[in-house]
Amino acid sequence: MSALIEVGISQREACRSTSTSRASWCRWRKKAALALASPREPGRALIASDFRIVRSGVQPHAYTAQERAAILAACNSERFSNKAPRAIWATLLDEGQYLGSPSTIYRVLGDADQIRERRAIATHPARVKPELVATAPNRLWSWDITKLPGPAKWTWYSLYLILDVFSRYLIDWTIAATESAAIARTLFDEAAQTHGVAPGELHVHADGGSAMKSKSLALLFADLAISKSHSRPHVSNDNPFSEAQFKTLKYRPDFPEFFPSIEAARVFMATEFAPWYNNEHRHSGLGFLTPADVHFGRAQEMLAKRNELMQQVWKEHPRRFHPHGPAQHALTSAVYINRPTEAVDGEQTDTSGAA
Repeated sequence: MSALIEVGISQREACRSTSTSRASWCRWRKKAALALASPREPGRALIASDFRIVRSGVQPHAYTAQERAAILAACNSERFSNKAPRAIWATLLDEGQYLGSPSTIYRVLGDADQIRERRAIATHPARVKPELVATAPNRLWSWDITKLPGPAKWTWYSLYLILDVFSRYLIDWTIAATESAAIARTLFDEAAQTHGVAPGELHVHADGGSAMKSKSLALLFADLAISKSHSRPHVSNDNPFSEAQFKTLKYRPDFPEFFPSIEAARVFMATEFAPWYNNEHRHSGLGFLTPADVHFGRAQEMLAKRNELMQQVWKEHPRRFHPHGPAQHALTSAVYINRPTEAVDGEQTDTSGAA
């Protein structure tokens, strides 16, 4: 490249003749100039080589070992052992002594591992991420409480709703004027009896609200041999299925702007939303089957009919499909809340929580 420039070829022509970008040529020229530059001398202006020296880790103005030792000795002396670095800097400066700036003192102390919290502050281990799996109905339930708008401003009704994670079936619900652990206990007691939950087979997941962590509900779960888990604090996706179900509820076209009374809210849930959601709603996470189809074991039969019909259509119009035929409709074999890392790769699962 340099030989081409010496004979009078422009930079653009030289780069074009060697199939080299001008950016690469400028980078090579800069590196060559930095390599030839000499270290900075007193009174000389900064040049690029000075910055090269700093980047390489060699700082000509760095504190010597003796200067760093003097800073540590002053900070560790009985006089300054309980004072902040800025207070030490100001005190010495008033006495006509300068050991370094406050940031330098902090840096030297940090390198010596002498900057830490002195108080005995309690530390708590990180909350374990809940990793749950459901492979059949009535194995994993998710529940939460949401607010329904009342007739006046700041008037809300509390909707308690239990959802089966595998089938997305709306297990049970109730609406009350307040959030109460007693109401949640009664709801779960009735739901367990209605659905014939066997001891030791069901796991219930919820967030960390007071009703969810109440002692009365925990005692009920212990009596019914139901295990439980809770979402981590400040984590929005540890209970995705209940949150998605609430969004489906409130984004329905017939969801009212407000409910004139708590009785009206109960009528809406009993006659409008719950029957539609369980028996008519084609759920994307269920292969567009209804939650009732999956919950009550009709899914495989319906999927088999779909596949049989698609095979017939493929035989009648083979050129309209892929050479291998239409894709087989299938139901996810497992549904996860925070899929474990040891889950089998390639296993057909659903972790979206979409309702």
